[in-house]
Amino acid sequence: MLRAWLQVTPTRPSASWPRALNDPVATAVLNALHADPSRAWTLNSLADHVAVSRATLARRFPALVGETQAAYLTRWRMDLAARRLRDTDDPIEVIARAVGYTSEYAFSRAFSRDRALPPGRYRVQSRARHIADGG
Repeated sequence: MLRAWLQVTPTRPSASWPRALNDPVATAVLNALHADPSRAWTLNSLADHVAVSRATLARRFPALVGETQAAYLTRWRMDLAARRLRDTDDPIEVIARAVGYTSEYAFSRAFSRDRALPPGRYRVQSRARHIADGG
């Protein structure tokens, strides 16, 4: 189904990560970000990693994915952290390091900005919702 969706050419191509999978540069960047989300990725390091210029990457990735590499990485990190907060008893400091933050404080600020709840409260509420939903 995904393959068929990717091959459909809409009248107005929209940016999305599935559409980006048709592009070797965007795919390589997505693979790198997913494989090592805790790495301190920069535009320079990603461009070097996929062997393209910074200008090419800065133009191409957002056009295909719909957001910058930094925004995508932050969202991916927050999604990973949210899942670990819900599903594990790992300390917040451990989760923070696993998703690329050098301090629990910096992680807590970023997580609170993204999810509108601090990590500890998110953990409690997400677990309660998960149990209420039969999980």
